[in-house]
Amino acid sequence: MTTYSLRSASPAKTKVDAVVVGVVADKAGPRLCEAAQDVSGAYGRRLGAFLSTMGVTGKAGEAVRTPSPDGVSAPLVVFVGLGDDETDAVAVRRAAGVAARNVSNAASVALALPSGTPELVAAVVEGHRLGGYTFTAYKSTKSESTDANDVVVLTSLARRPEAAAALERAEVLADAVALCRDWVNTPPRDCTPPLLAELVTATHKEVTKGRGAPKVKLEIFDHEQLAEMGCGGILSVGDSSAAPSRLVKLTWAPKNAVTHLALVGKGVTFDSGGLTIKPSSSMLNMKSDMAGAASVVTATLAIARLGLPIKVTAFAPMAENMVSATSTRPGDVITMRNGTTVEIANTDAEGRMLLGDALSLAVEEQPDVVVDIATLTGHMQLALGDKVGAVMGTDDQVSAVLAAGSAAGEQHWAMPIPEEMSERITSSKVADLLQHDWVRWGGGLYAAAFLREFTGGLPWAHLDIAGKEMNTGGPYGHVPSGATGFGVTTLVHLARSLAGEV
Repeated sequence: MTTYSLRSASPAKTKVDAVVVGVVADKAGPRLCEAAQDVSGAYGRRLGAFLSTMGVTGKAGEAVRTPSPDGVSAPLVVFVGLGDDETDAVAVRRAAGVAARNVSNAASVALALPSGTPELVAAVVEGHRLGGYTFTAYKSTKSESTDANDVVVLTSLARRPEAAAALERAEVLADAVALCRDWVNTPPRDCTPPLLAELVTATHKEVTKGRGAPKVKLEIFDHEQLAEMGCGGILSVGDSSAAPSRLVKLTWAPKNAVTHLALVGKGVTFDSGGLTIKPSSSMLNMKSDMAGAASVVTATLAIARLGLPIKVTAFAPMAENMVSATSTRPGDVITMRNGTTVEIANTDAEGRMLLGDALSLAVEEQPDVVVDIATLTGHMQLALGDKVGAVMGTDDQVSAVLAAGSAAGEQHWAMPIPEEMSERITSSKVADLLQHDWVRWGGGLYAAAFLREFTGGLPWAHLDIAGKEMNTGGPYGHVPSGATGFGVTTLVHLARSLAGEV
């Protein structure tokens, strides 16, 4: 297991197997960041010509490995690009992630990246931890780990308590994101609703055991209990599967709580589309349709580990959307937890049915703020691509989520819920709401308007992360191929802001 520590030593004189050096892309040419000036001195006047010869420009995503010059104790120097701003925590986090993938077979590594503030220290640690993430649980041949045993963050703040706190916070966040990635990467056969609930149970036991561990209450509701609770939305999806539905509820309630945040996450463990079946090519990554549930569970446990003084009640409804004789049919009318009736038009628009019930349960807890997160609509992926999430809801909460995402290094964009959406969602001739209306335009906005009907008028934000939960391309920054864990750090930073920590 890799151990991270802070040290105020010289990067040139630190005895490690590799030293990572940040490079800034200045207009006058690339230069080493302030934290790496001792390494710059070792090259002397040759540095500019050397960087040019090696093709080092300092652009983001760049990594160049080279044997070290005289005057540098580490035998290997890795230059990583920071872009044009070495004070930007997002750029530093991404550069640290690139570094993690470009230092292999080194038992010890020193990171000479911008770290002059606690925020930057946290960015270095979080980025390096997450950039080196791999998922090998299903590899038949497992090579020995090439992760470094010891990683030293070189910073002038090494002996400052706020820097130590930043390191600890970054490790907790990285743990949460990595766990979310693990669950989303798990094949759907091994991550049905009952099995995912078991994974949550095992993790909860680990996080809450021992003296000084946070006290988080865990409740798991099975199919029979969901029926008794009137959760018709969840069951309308899950009754198509041989794997019965579950609802996971976590409660973190410290005595000094200053506010109450409710989190809701969509947990469709596999989405075939139901009777409105998806094309085969669209099913490959549908194991990731439970990323919202994974996000709220891991974020809640991270909030508890950090001891944030806010109450958090998290709901993770879990169902598998399959095709069977018991599948919900287009035209069926479902009664939701709050008594609202919904006409089904598209069984592949199932996520909003789970969320409607879970939001109703969240409202019954009388929270101050409600936030839901879901891989909800392809419309938002078409609109914003695969790296930017959509945020909709009440103005104050949308602004709060955007600010949290900025602090977390995750991109979100505010989208509207136009007035005409209210007419569209109430256009059913047989029920209170129409689940879907097959109009091609504004489907993501329609879904948000539908969810709003279950928020009880409370301050609310909806995060649509469709396409952001799974990176189907190559790794970039601190994001690997496969599951990304997108949204976890935004939720934790939102909780920190509600607690008055940022």
